Amino acid sequence: MSHWDRFQKYFVRYPQMGFSIDISRMGFEDSLFTNMAGKIDHAFKAMKELEAGAIANPDEVRMVGHYWLRDSKLAPDAVITKEIDETLEASLKFAAEVHAGSIKAANGQKFTRVLVVGIGGSALGPQLVAHAITPANPPMAISFFDNTDPDGMDRVLAEIGSGLATTLTLVISKSGGTKETRNGMLEAEAAYKKAGLDFSKHAVAVTGLDSELDKHAVKQSWLARFPMWDWVGGRTSVMSTVGTIAAALQGVDVRQFLAGAAAMDAETRARPARENAAMLLALMWHHAGGGKGQKDMVVLPYKDRLVLFSKYLQQLVMESLGKEHDLNGAVVNQGVAVYGNKGSTDQHAYVQQLRDGVNNFFATFIEVRKARDTASLEVDPGFNSGDYLQGFLRGTRKALSDKGRENVTISIEEVSAFTLGLLVGLFERAVGFYASLVNINAYHQPGVEAGKKAATDFLKQLAKVKEALAAAKEPLGAAEVAASLSIDAEDAFHMLTHLASNGAAKVIEQVGTPAGDRFSVS
Repeated sequence: MSHWDRFQKYFVRYPQMGFSIDISRMGFEDSLFTNMAGKIDHAFKAMKELEAGAIANPDEVRMVGHYWLRDSKLAPDAVITKEIDETLEASLKFAAEVHAGSIKAANGQKFTRVLVVGIGGSALGPQLVAHAITPANPPMAISFFDNTDPDGMDRVLAEIGSGLATTLTLVISKSGGTKETRNGMLEAEAAYKKAGLDFSKHAVAVTGLDSELDKHAVKQSWLARFPMWDWVGGRTSVMSTVGTIAAALQGVDVRQFLAGAAAMDAETRARPARENAAMLLALMWHHAGGGKGQKDMVVLPYKDRLVLFSKYLQQLVMESLGKEHDLNGAVVNQGVAVYGNKGSTDQHAYVQQLRDGVNNFFATFIEVRKARDTASLEVDPGFNSGDYLQGFLRGTRKALSDKGRENVTISIEEVSAFTLGLLVGLFERAVGFYASLVNINAYHQPGVEAGKKAATDFLKQLAKVKEALAAAKEPLGAAEVAASLSIDAEDAFHMLTHLASNGAAKVIEQVGTPAGDRFSVS
């Protein structure tokens, strides 16, 4: 069956950007735009107000200004415009001075590597940029502490090895109190000290003014400090100093990255819904999930350099849209789940289920038209590897469409700083539009805070379990510990097991169920 007529009707392109979006394989009716007209108008109005400086995050009483980062003239006052411009200039100047060797490591040598210590948006954005658009031979290598997993940090440090002496460490935390980042900083600091190095001569803070981290950096006389602002959320911070310093240090054209997002912002600010790529994306999410997130979004970028794009979108989309309440306080349990891999790896992983299994998703293909910068080898007469990649993309798309599996295709000419910027800008705006369509706050994350509080409570209880074990005259079981401390017995069991696995306790006896286990101090 030919889709030619529908394709022409619902294919939108911005030729000057080498960008297009095809929503023709989504099964919506033509009446969608009419039926959604009121909500579409509201979303456009809300976005206009947000960009003008309205309090778009009412729960935290904050403006939402990531769009200003790539066009500072949009900022609601001259002070913010000046801060954005001066901070960008300062970060690019810092990177240039590091490259030139006028800012050196403590041993007098040039810095050769960047270690980014952060979590969530403070790591995912820089990781995406590092994987997608750094030069093949960047001026500085990059590593990440993006979790509080000690084994993971040990492996990163082992990989760096003696190169730690010429490694510049960026510690990124807006609040300065994020425990995972704090732990990573302390682990890094200890590693430098063990190597006989002065951490402060290698350390740069990216954080909020007067945060715990900012005060620590001042006290320890760190190499440099750069600001984060409360009107930029972590998941939309890649175009702030969170992303621009690491990118610049790796040789990325940061201004082109920002220009790509600004160009997409301009197109999707002015165009009506039928020509507006970001609104079309938001409408497709709404259509596919019935306005309630009833289907997952599978992101399939057909380019190795974009393999982390689905991981980046997981945070951007799911943290923004996964909300229990709407703006009126009603329970709505909204969200759009995101997962993905790269093509054509997906063909050998989970496309089997996508085509023949439960129809609980819609796919978003990311096509990169240009296969490579150099001449291609023929792997078969008349065909090269890029031809095969295109064939697998189109073949998978057709196989899904033939089985009634909905899909969107987004196309860019090549992967560059500009095109990655426009993709990030596109999805950021789509998230904002969708949030307005379903009447939720996309810019807070109460569920994340709940998890942090539960972790803090766990650690407080863990300290008490240690004390109880140390004071005991004979081995204790989980139920005994729980009863004495008025905590849950299962929690006590997991705490005791954790202590035993890490040398702070030992298992004396394991009999039958976990209730029979006995623990004592080491």
